[in-house]
Amino acid sequence: MRPMTLKEYVGQEHILGPGKLLTRAIESDRISSLILYGPPGTGKTTLATVISNETKSFFEPLNAVTSNVAEIRKAIEQAKKRFEIKKQKTILFIDEIHRFNKAQQDVLMPDVEKGNPILVGATTHNPFFSIVSALLSRSLVFELKPLSEIDIRMVLDRALRDREKGLGNYPVKIDEEALGFLCKICDGDARRALNALEVGTLTTKKEGENVYFTRKTAEESIQKKAVVYDADGDQHYDTISAFIKSMRGSDPDAAIYYLAKMLYAGEDSRFIARRIVICASEDVGNADPQALILANAALQVSEFIGMPEARIPLAQATVYIACAPKSNASYVAIESAMKDVAENKTLEVPLHLKDAHYQGAGSLGRGKDYKYAHDFEGHFVEQEYLSDRRRYYIPNEHGYEKNFKRYLESLRKVAS
Repeated sequence: MRPMTLKEYVGQEHILGPGKLLTRAIESDRISSLILYGPPGTGKTTLATVISNETKSFFEPLNAVTSNVAEIRKAIEQAKKRFEIKKQKTILFIDEIHRFNKAQQDVLMPDVEKGNPILVGATTHNPFFSIVSALLSRSLVFELKPLSEIDIRMVLDRALRDREKGLGNYPVKIDEEALGFLCKICDGDARRALNALEVGTLTTKKEGENVYFTRKTAEESIQKKAVVYDADGDQHYDTISAFIKSMRGSDPDAAIYYLAKMLYAGEDSRFIARRIVICASEDVGNADPQALILANAALQVSEFIGMPEARIPLAQATVYIACAPKSNASYVAIESAMKDVAENKTLEVPLHLKDAHYQGAGSLGRGKDYKYAHDFEGHFVEQEYLSDRRRYYIPNEHGYEKNFKRYLESLRKVAS
């Protein structure tokens, strides 16, 4: 069911819509080297094939998992001869290009820069993390998105009608509920949806003259939902980022969803627990000091009991932090102070605060006139603690931290 022309291609309107750069480049046969990246089943290989057909170029596919430098050089030499003899350009399609090491990627650069062959690389990994900068600078990068449910429906409908390549010759009767389920559960992966449709159709016994494809058939055909989640790529970083931002934004439902997604995909529970601890300190802070204690307890408990039970204390800590009052005043204070230390003149410790516990310190004036706070009413006495007045910690009015703010304000009134 792979489309062969741009007109047949489904989805990716953000890069292939009318007047879009890639559409114009294909239609005018002005294609330069491309890197296509996105989740499985979104049309990367198909788009490379379509480009080859639309520009009447020779299509040379390689897979980075199984190919080596010798095969790359051979493909490049054949592309050069093909252009010399037939004046035909070559689309060198490299699937999973992120698997090539630096040396293999470097082999491509001289000829890619000359424009023959035209490189079209496909990857599920963010190319800005996995492709060498020299190759990236010679290529246009396009991100493919998961197909919408409407796009998947279009793909499945076409497969059901097509008598040459699809299931048009099969007497299949598919429930609307089953079709909707496949469109939704495949997570924008057209390949997965088509595979499930094919498996369900070919393995279901006829009832009379027809094959009845029901919701139950769809569930059995697509089996367990496979969450797209790479351990060291975009999905890993994007999901943990969304998880933290949801806790920070006080949305427990979103935070729990991202927690469930990570756990379902097999993310290390200790990694998740460490991020919860950081969020408790950075984003809740002294608005609710209990948050850090609970987060640390969740970290220790999850390490002690492991999965699957660890999901429970992790969920408890996640909900607590999402629902707790927020203050990043401590985080802002240390960032401001660190910047001050790095960029400005280092402040000397005032003489009366310096260590006076060694012989001869008194003769140097160290510790002289130091005032011990507990000797004074309210356990506070005004004295200089920095040689230059600075303000880093500014408490807010949320949660417990408002008590700090009022206390500090009262001390400043006494001092004035």
